[in-house]
Amino acid sequence: MGKLHAHVIVHGRVQGVGFRYMAEIKANEIGVFGYVKNLSDGTVETEIEGEASKVYQLIDELKSGISPSAKVTDVDIEVSEELVGYNRFRTAY
Repeated sequence: MGKLHAHVIVHGRVQGVGFRYMAEIKANEIGVFGYVKNLSDGTVETEIEGEASKVYQLIDELKSGISPSAKVTDVDIEVSEELVGYNRFRTAY
């Protein structure tokens, strides 16, 4: 498998519970690039790029709630082979 880009929106109790912080730590451990940020509607947006298996590994972590206090109720995922070219993973504001 090659490299992929994923745009992920996570719904549920995902703001104010350390979700972005843990997502950034896990993304750096896994070795993928992109960003995570809170949206005004209470969801969290994540863009992920890297080796396909690593992208899906982070997606699985996000689905699980990644933070002990988070409660994920739904996850919207769009995957493509068109890369933006991120060179690190960060929390965006």
